[in-house]
Amino acid sequence: MKKLRIVLAQLNMKVGDLEGNLQKHIQAAVAARDEHAADVIVFPELSLIGYPAEDLLLRPGFIRAATHAFKKLMQEIHGIHCLVGHPHVETHHLYNVCSLIYNGQLLGRYAKQRLPNYGVFDEYRYFTPGDTSCIVSIHGVSVGFVICEDVWRLDPVHEAAEHGADLILCPNASPFEANKHEQRIAVLSRRAKHNGVPIVYVNQVGGQDELVFDGGSVVMNAEGQLETFVGFFNERLVGVDIAITKSPAKSEPLVIHDTAEERIYHALVLGLRDYVRKNGFSSVLLGVSGGIDSALTAAIAVDALGADKVHAVVMPSRFTAPISLEDANALVTALGIHSRTISIEPTYQQFLETLAPVFSDKKVGVTEENIQARCRAVILLALSNKEGHLLLTTGNRSELATGYCTLYGDMAGGFAVLKDILKTEVYALAAYRNGINPIIPKRTIDRAPTAELSDDQKDEDTLPPYPILDGILDSYLNHNQSVSEIIRAGYDKVVVRNVVDMIHRNEYKRRQAAPGPHIRHKSFIRDWRYPITNGFKD
Repeated sequence: MKKLRIVLAQLNMKVGDLEGNLQKHIQAAVAARDEHAADVIVFPELSLIGYPAEDLLLRPGFIRAATHAFKKLMQEIHGIHCLVGHPHVETHHLYNVCSLIYNGQLLGRYAKQRLPNYGVFDEYRYFTPGDTSCIVSIHGVSVGFVICEDVWRLDPVHEAAEHGADLILCPNASPFEANKHEQRIAVLSRRAKHNGVPIVYVNQVGGQDELVFDGGSVVMNAEGQLETFVGFFNERLVGVDIAITKSPAKSEPLVIHDTAEERIYHALVLGLRDYVRKNGFSSVLLGVSGGIDSALTAAIAVDALGADKVHAVVMPSRFTAPISLEDANALVTALGIHSRTISIEPTYQQFLETLAPVFSDKKVGVTEENIQARCRAVILLALSNKEGHLLLTTGNRSELATGYCTLYGDMAGGFAVLKDILKTEVYALAAYRNGINPIIPKRTIDRAPTAELSDDQKDEDTLPPYPILDGILDSYLNHNQSVSEIIRAGYDKVVVRNVVDMIHRNEYKRRQAAPGPHIRHKSFIRDWRYPITNGFKD
């Protein structure tokens, strides 16, 4: 029986921070060698440069710097095999590779064969696909390599096994999506069992712009059973002993116990934390209205950064109900965050007086509602600008999909925490967070949602009830169902057509929306790329 001790390096890299990423590699390799007595350490996909580097990969200077960092890593680390991800130029082609280095020597290099070009991925823009397997002997164990998308396809793992691999090492940069981890486990199980080889799957963790990487690194044995789970949303170095035997023993597979709400909530926390820190901010600012969206956003911000880094502003108007102020103040007290109250009424009144000569013959309506939202945006942006906070928007996916939001008003800000979260999911996440400790007032959850921009206003004055709206949005946005298919599923045809019309009519707003964590398939901007000028009617 042959054995290898392998450390899974589930690390949080920053795109483009070559020196910082290099030092992380060195520190992790030394810890794996000295503290874990490991034979091999496996880093994530493109770990030296961070993922996704996007058009940095088109800059020759960036590729030269990445190559220099890789050579420096080779010189610095001894006494342990390192499988490291980096870009590599060969015969004027750029490849996404993982290289096995040991004591200053390159032992093997594998170029990713299957380049994803869908959803959030566009690797054909940058890389040339590889076309060969790579097998290297480490202490008598024949080790094969595949990278991320390769494991989702049949051939790369099978080819490595056919060429004699006893074990597969798989570096990854696989972004978080709800329920995606279960898909990964199913795919890895099939590949391992079908080819009779254990698979060590190492995924990166951390936030990078809209993307969140959840980690979730695992070891799958040759029987297709989950043997090791590194965990979600945290950096970890985990050592495992891999035994290569002709008759591997069957064992009880691990079971991961968590809920969809727990996973999504922690993805939002990590995405916000890394966006703030990696972009050089130290604090955030948001408007708190007494509503559910701003309450959940504030809770996520506190969990991501700490209460002392979160600043709230309550901005009442003539339409703000007393209970909204009570609930907003109860929230900031429960969270322990700094808060101030600035009425928009004087500013709003001044705008109305300024515009009165040109509005005198026109009916009061949405324009006046939008002016209020923009008054609040001016106040928040001024405080953000003056005090250096990152401004968070608090709108959700249901609002963004239908355009139930004000351009340069409540859409104005630097990061949209709930951008990919439907309104019904907002309630589910609030219930999850209150299950830890009750910080969101019960009345905020129970009362009918309202923008409070006119007398007795309710969201349902403009939108269908959120359970109906979100069902239509899920079918149309996430599953590409047609209007007729959604109607056949039982939804009212007038409601469906109105919702779909709102989706396409408001494409221009989404193009100008703040970035936010990618949670669902068909996330706006990254996955949803529809023309603003569009004559097609579904």
